[in-house]
Amino acid sequence: MRVKGGIVTRRRHKKIIKMMKGQYGTRGRLFRRSNEAMLKSLWYSYRDRRVRRRDLRRLWIVRINAAARMNDMTYSRLIHSLKQANIELDRKVLAYMAVHDPNGFSAVVDVAAKAAS
Repeated sequence: MRVKGGIVTRRRHKKIIKMMKGQYGTRGRLFRRSNEAMLKSLWYSYRDRRVRRRDLRRLWIVRINAAARMNDMTYSRLIHSLKQANIELDRKVLAYMAVHDPNGFSAVVDVAAKAAS
């Protein structure tokens, strides 16, 4: 005698269709299309979490470079000087300072410049 899926299969299908609620057309109604959409969306979200970090790092570098140039220094020289001065501020914090606390950022640049020379 074979065992049929019955309620187990229905639960699994309903779970996936519920996850895909709001999708266009059959992607939110039919199991097979919903399953394809779910697999694709989960892969996109996994990939794009990494892409977001990449994009944010690029944004931070642009902001730091702009602020560093206002203080007569380039980004690469600033990062090198910070390492020589043993100032362990990451790019996220430096970018935040560059936007929200320009005077504090200038102070950090001055300390780094003194350590480099």
